[in-house]
Amino acid sequence: MDHDTPRPEPVAPHPEEMNAAGRLRLGPLSIEGRARATPAGLISAALLVSAVLLPIVFMSRCASRR
Repeated sequence: MDHDTPRPEPVAPHPEEMNAAGRLRLGPLSIEGRARATPAGLISAALLVSAVLLPIVFMSRCASRR
């Protein structure tokens, strides 16, 4: 590795950032996971899920009326 290559600056944490970590062990298998989210990211995810689910509900109701 080249020692002259600048390293990226560490990302500053968001003031309202939420962090989670977990580990799942099943016998010899071990899985670790970490997640971080901001309130704006959670709202964006909720809007995306509702944008997908609302048309599905509408189409299923229209199909059941036939």
